Amino acid sequence: MVLNFNDFFGSKNKHSKMGDFQDLEHIDGVALSTISAKLYNPPRDDLVLFYFRNGANFAAVYTQSSIVSENIKWNQSINSKKVKALLVNTRNANAFTGKKGYQGLEEIAQELSLELTLKKKNDDEKNEKIKPKEILFGCTGTIGDTFPTAKIKNSIPNLIEKIKYNQNKYIWAKAASGMMTTDLVPKLAMEECKIGNTSIKIYGVAKGSGMIYPNMATTLGYVFTDAKISSKVLKKLLKKNIDTTFNAISCDGDTSTNDMVAIFATGEANNSMVNNINDERIEEFEEKFHSVLLNLAKRVTADGEGSSKFITININGARNEKDAKEIAFSIANSPLVKTAFAGEDPNYGRIIAAIGKSKVPINLNKININMGSYKIVEKGELSNSYDENEVKNFMKNHKIDLNIDLKMGKKFFTAYTMDLTKKYIEINADYRS
Repeated sequence: MVLNFNDFFGSKNKHSKMGDFQDLEHIDGVALSTISAKLYNPPRDDLVLFYFRNGANFAAVYTQSSIVSENIKWNQSINSKKVKALLVNTRNANAFTGKKGYQGLEEIAQELSLELTLKKKNDDEKNEKIKPKEILFGCTGTIGDTFPTAKIKNSIPNLIEKIKYNQNKYIWAKAASGMMTTDLVPKLAMEECKIGNTSIKIYGVAKGSGMIYPNMATTLGYVFTDAKISSKVLKKLLKKNIDTTFNAISCDGDTSTNDMVAIFATGEANNSMVNNINDERIEEFEEKFHSVLLNLAKRVTADGEGSSKFITININGARNEKDAKEIAFSIANSPLVKTAFAGEDPNYGRIIAAIGKSKVPINLNKININMGSYKIVEKGELSNSYDENEVKNFMKNHKIDLNIDLKMGKKFFTAYTMDLTKKYIEINADYRS
């Protein structure tokens, strides 16, 4: 895969349905390295290391699939208070690989721990041993293929040699690109805020384009901050904000074996430690953290395999959030609805059918359905102002909002999805070619 980074460094990327390509720069406590371990032919960047020189507090959420990758098993076994590194490989999911897949991670972690320990000694003049169980893994790619342990392990010296302690937008884009599989663009987001009087940075990268229907697809999302926040608080923040971000997207209704979203806090900003989720000082931090997660999640959806539309589904007036969420995803995961959007066909009957198949109790006589500002259904009947040609013309847009008011309560939920095109079929039919 050859990427033209000029496409991404402009203030506006005409190929992106998400607008600005954000300029991540330097964040203290995180070092990056991206190389090719020759997992692809022809070679491309496929191995990415995030190195936390002085360690990082962390929290992560994982797929709820009953079949999980070996790296998820590895990560869930880690009980260290801090981690020192995150290694991400693409091309191979290390799922359905059994004992050999897990043993491969053990070998790579051992090699990486030795090399990082040496680097720590040379760079910082500290005899601090970095342990294998202080290393997390992210894997993405084909399920069931033999994990390329030897190729990754043999690439570790080169990976360590190319660690960059100081970052810029090129280095971040290169790292995000090294995580990509069928993605067309790297996904990055950033925010800044304050904790007390201390300035804080929050950076994020993600990959994902197909097999997207997280339930915490193949989705990997990583957020980095220089804030000093305990792992306990990070865990609560992540759990609190995942449902309306990464758990609110669907490209094709398939949950991956490898879903993983994590946050790492280096503490280098040196604010007073945050140990309580109710600490008023992190109100702005939580708002900006949610913004980064949502930005990344939207970018994953907008870059869905073969997509031509980015669709926001707003369900309002539900009795409870569960009902709203079930209806939103019933619509988002409907092949008939998604192909109608792809064909720019205002077939509102498919939306009505998708609402019904959710099995959520509704009062059809109350439902309102709008597409953008165009009224389609009012009080359960076709709106008198409905003009099919106007709505059809509106559906030519890349960004489409579908607004449904159930008029049954005050709860709401927003889901994000894409259309289903012929290109999606072509990409997945040729996925391993």
